[in-house]
Amino acid sequence: MLRKILKIVGWWLLALLLLFAVGVWRNWDTIQRVFLGGVKVYETVPPKVPADLERPAILVFSKTSGFRHEEAIPAANVLLDAIAKEKGWGIYQTENGAAFSPEILARFDAVVFSNTSGDVFTPKQRAAFRAFLENGGGWVGIHAAGDNSHEGWGWYVDKVIGTHFVGHPMDPQFQQAAVRIEDRTNPATRDLPAEWRRTDEWYSFDKSPRRPGMAVLATLDEGTYRQKGMFGQELAMGKDHPIVWAHCVGKGRALYSALGHTAATYREPDYRRHLTGALDWALKRDGEGCGPRVAAPEVAR
Repeated sequence: MLRKILKIVGWWLLALLLLFAVGVWRNWDTIQRVFLGGVKVYETVPPKVPADLERPAILVFSKTSGFRHEEAIPAANVLLDAIAKEKGWGIYQTENGAAFSPEILARFDAVVFSNTSGDVFTPKQRAAFRAFLENGGGWVGIHAAGDNSHEGWGWYVDKVIGTHFVGHPMDPQFQQAAVRIEDRTNPATRDLPAEWRRTDEWYSFDKSPRRPGMAVLATLDEGTYRQKGMFGQELAMGKDHPIVWAHCVGKGRALYSALGHTAATYREPDYRRHLTGALDWALKRDGEGCGPRVAAPEVAR
């Protein structure tokens, strides 16, 4: 009888092991991205950027070696393309890190990191982006562009983002919360409601990025959602919980918005206004800071 029970248990264990192996095989890409340091792929052959790009031009970069926002990235690409067409801007979307060379970046006025995650550049590509921004280019970072998958790039985390991601709620992951608009001088937040209630995955950071030279544009009201992460991780930052901020990096304009995990985000009219304003500011078409403002085409004529 005991032998029979052991045999049954053995078969069950084997079945569970097989199920586990199949699960690992099916989800290996996600496991590698989230738990094993990301996918290490570095492009060296640059993409063929169209020769007739209108100026100003934005380069939309959505490469991921960390967690990939499978639904948000294509939704963001659709919205960014629509904004560019409406404004008469040039736009080029890529996941090829070799686009970050001095020659190619010289053809663009701003770069968008659209849920970009992980270690995505070679040292030369990192240097090209740094030079582009510090010498007057613009940058807009969306959501995962500020998560902890970038910790291996000290300059980017410390000088571009300005704080360190610590986590997001998991109980539940997506919640409605109130975003409080703090600064209406920046076009990214100028036309948003004073209390902007919306649903997202809300990021917390080790400290507020608020300091001289760093303009906090919007904060989270922690009284409107639960700040509990995985295994009960405490994520509360207190009364000062920035969620959108902007500053100068050398001569360049950098704006980070932690909003944007879900595809639905990019269909929200207020989010469209938010992203359009962020791009206008990064391109130096509107707002002050980080070098002279560039007159819009209709003003220049």
